[in-house]
Amino acid sequence: MEREQIEKRYTWDTSDIFPDDEAWEKEYDAVAALADLSAFRGRLGDKAALLDFFRADEAFSRRVEKLWLYASMRRDEDVRVPRYMTYEGKMQALYTRYASSVSFFEPEMLSLPEELLRERAADPDFAAHDYALSRLLAQKPHVLSEKEEKIMALAGEPLGGFREVFSVLDNADLPLPVRTLDGKRTRITHATYGLVMRGGSRQARKTCFKAYYGAYRSLLNVITAAYAGNVKKDIFQKTARGYESCLVMALAGEDVPPVVYENLIASVHAALPVLHRYVALREKLLGAGRQHMYDIYVPLVEEADISLPYDEAYEEVVKGLAPLGEEYVKLLRRAHDERWIDVCENEGKRSGAYSTGAYDTHPYVLMNYQPTASDLFTIAHEMGHSIHTYRSNAAQPYAKASYTIFLAEIASTVNEVLLLKHLYANTQDKKLKKFLLNYYMDMFRTTLFRQTQFAEFEEIAHRKAEEGEPLTRENLSEAYYALNKAYYGDGIVHDKEIAWEWARIPHFYRSFYVYKYATGIVSAVSIARAVLSKGRPAVERYFRFLESGNKTCPVDILKEAGVDLTTRAPFDAAMQEFSDTLREFEALQGLE
Repeated sequence: MEREQIEKRYTWDTSDIFPDDEAWEKEYDAVAALADLSAFRGRLGDKAALLDFFRADEAFSRRVEKLWLYASMRRDEDVRVPRYMTYEGKMQALYTRYASSVSFFEPEMLSLPEELLRERAADPDFAAHDYALSRLLAQKPHVLSEKEEKIMALAGEPLGGFREVFSVLDNADLPLPVRTLDGKRTRITHATYGLVMRGGSRQARKTCFKAYYGAYRSLLNVITAAYAGNVKKDIFQKTARGYESCLVMALAGEDVPPVVYENLIASVHAALPVLHRYVALREKLLGAGRQHMYDIYVPLVEEADISLPYDEAYEEVVKGLAPLGEEYVKLLRRAHDERWIDVCENEGKRSGAYSTGAYDTHPYVLMNYQPTASDLFTIAHEMGHSIHTYRSNAAQPYAKASYTIFLAEIASTVNEVLLLKHLYANTQDKKLKKFLLNYYMDMFRTTLFRQTQFAEFEEIAHRKAEEGEPLTRENLSEAYYALNKAYYGDGIVHDKEIAWEWARIPHFYRSFYVYKYATGIVSAVSIARAVLSKGRPAVERYFRFLESGNKTCPVDILKEAGVDLTTRAPFDAAMQEFSDTLREFEALQGLE
């Protein structure tokens, strides 16, 4: 459909941000005049001046958020419309000008005496900024002289180019071939690869798998050079700043203690026998002889998908999330009725789904809804993000409202787990039950085990480089292949091509990022289990988490929800959930 053909109630209402483009342009002109905060340079040691800086920075940032939100949302409605691309370009230029004008802030603050910073952090007048100030204090031992910091800043752009190199290789220069798949000549792309791995014939999967990874192998030398360069960049930064390791530096950036990373890998290793059992069960149920890596995404239960029109699907989500209480349900209904959600696919619309918003607006959700189980869970997932954002914005001052990436996937996954358990408990259809259990087990396999495998690979690669071992296509591929064998066990053939999988993972260029997906599902499973087993007290604890923003260390925020990632308990509970799900699936298959 063209956008004009879609019923208004299935489109988001951007007039809640700005009534029209003219209002946006008028606000842009007003805000552009406020983008220079350099007048505060050299004055931050004075209490009154620092308070004024924070007020001016917040006033500007809140208005910019709304401008950028409107521009990006209108662009995503139809990327063919040039006006909103222009708006986004103007916003990028404005933000660059602002960022340049405030670049003095952190170096100047860190040049202040430590005692003065402690005094400011403890002063009630700076209550909205106490955690941020305490984080500056923690950074102080790793901050260089003003001249050295300027050099580090100048080096940032060239040292940050490895991700862009990989992106160009992956999206523009990868020699993906044409192959015959199920009788049709098909250009293999990233999208078709995913579709074929889940739904093609076995021969098509094999052909696609070998061709896809063959393309990466053909560029393995240059991809190795890009990734090795990215690791060297991390080593340069950790050495210059005096961190013990690249991992410690990355975790310090979000105030996460290394024990969290250690607990994750240790718990996953302890649970690998259960994953091996699941992989071996897949081989048995697929019934096609030895299972290969190109079979791992094939669903074990076919023709049991959930097909609901959007409004019925949304109502099912509301029912599934009812254990979170009346207040949560009211917010879900507001989102539906007040047009927070852009539902339907239309010509030119951005693909996929996301949740967005600004501090001074309600959240918004973009979808491209299709009547499938995947999109049913996407509703729950994106509304988890949105209500997390809504509650955090309502409870916290602007400076503390935006929760960190470490916490970002927890609320969305809590919703998925609750919805799945609701659907499972309210059907007598044995095939649908098996479908849901398979969906849940694959959520564990891809989000917990697979992301931890990635995280372990990153740690191995960085450790090799930190110890002076050059990173080569051979030792990186050997390390990844060994991990794949350890994680998936003997119930699958470890095709030689899987050794090159590391070369296609874009997240590796944001070092030590992927582990957050794994800790997110671990935390969500514990929270969902508590909500269903303990009721209101657990819901109240969970709401305290939703309302915490970034008021303090993210690990301490999770403790308020009853999840302590500095212990093995939540990790082991998640592994037990996976084991229990597998056992239930085996029982439905008559395999106990």
